[in-house]
Amino acid sequence: MSMNDTSFPRAKIKVLLLENIADSAAEELRSAGYVNIERVGGALTEQELARAVKGVHLLGIRSKTRVTPRVIQNADKLLGIGAFCIGVNQIDLAAATERGVAVFNAPHANTRSVAELVIGLSVMLIRRITDKNAAAHRGEWLKEAKGSFELRGKTLGIIGYGNIGSQVSILAESMGMQVIYFDIATKLPHGNAKQVRDLRDLLKRSHIVTLHVPSHPTTRNMINAETLRSMRKGAILINHSRGDVVDIEALRRSLVTGRLGGAAIDVFPEEPEKNGDPFTSELQGLPNVILTPHIGGSTEEAQANIGLDVTAKLIKYLDFGTSEGSHSVPPVSLPPQAGTHRILHIHRNIPGVLGEMNSKLSKKGINIVGQYLNTNAEIGYVILDIESKLSRQAFDLLKDVAGTVKLRMVY
Repeated sequence: MSMNDTSFPRAKIKVLLLENIADSAAEELRSAGYVNIERVGGALTEQELARAVKGVHLLGIRSKTRVTPRVIQNADKLLGIGAFCIGVNQIDLAAATERGVAVFNAPHANTRSVAELVIGLSVMLIRRITDKNAAAHRGEWLKEAKGSFELRGKTLGIIGYGNIGSQVSILAESMGMQVIYFDIATKLPHGNAKQVRDLRDLLKRSHIVTLHVPSHPTTRNMINAETLRSMRKGAILINHSRGDVVDIEALRRSLVTGRLGGAAIDVFPEEPEKNGDPFTSELQGLPNVILTPHIGGSTEEAQANIGLDVTAKLIKYLDFGTSEGSHSVPPVSLPPQAGTHRILHIHRNIPGVLGEMNSKLSKKGINIVGQYLNTNAEIGYVILDIESKLSRQAFDLLKDVAGTVKLRMVY
């Protein structure tokens, strides 16, 4: 079996990459034979993307592009979407699932970048470097120790002990901090960190609180006027997770009254669409507050790693049908079989589909060398390895299976 003998030549697979996705992504695609690549510098509006996605087989986006049901409906050839970022909330996963479009992202690739920045911000804020820096730029010499502290011996409270939160935990302990964390699931600690069961207990005990939670109805405005009152006086809040988990106006009041000693905010409820657009926030102009433009994971290393991670998943899906890591198509993986052609069948999750597939093939004497099925609530996904000489006949038979959503021969 030659992996160059695909059912659809790689050079004809059309790839559209938006939002300045890292060069590493395009380089990996080209090295795998996917050379028909169009790159766009920024995000597209829904109307622009709905036009641009026609005839596209692979779409690559970052966090600013919204992939709506209208976009997916217009995507007549779309096989997969690569979200070259951490989250996939900008993609309508229900629409992608319904159309059998695999959605991949890179949930771990910028972990280190965010974790390092959280530690750096902790040092800056607890030493009140922002105030001293501003004074120096104004020509004032503000040399004093009052209100400046070391991280060593202080308690860091981590809300959300996932990939980033746990990495922050490791770095914080190396700085001599005591680490406590709150998570809705029981998580094994790294080092000497301790899980606490009550959010308010964490807020009361922590000198610095850092948020690492997803955007979800259960996390929306979880830091609000009430929970802010639970924080110890003079504490510092860092939010480099999602813009809707902190009530910004309530945070402003806590900073103005001196209840909190500082904050670092990287994500906001509403953010500009692109560089150069105006930005306003209730937190602007406040002392010991660091505002950044959603750059927690924006390092060259992270972007290169994200490019490699997502691209590898897309190529494995195109070349072998491997869907592990997809948020829409059920996870399926099957090693290649010698002397076979591989057919991918995505169908609505209704009773009897697999039975009908096998019955149609067996009646024609077509031998299935390998088969794997997995389902989610909406769709089922089958990888079939068929004897090479009978694969075209098998492909034609499977077109007529009830509930078929997408059928593809990969080699």
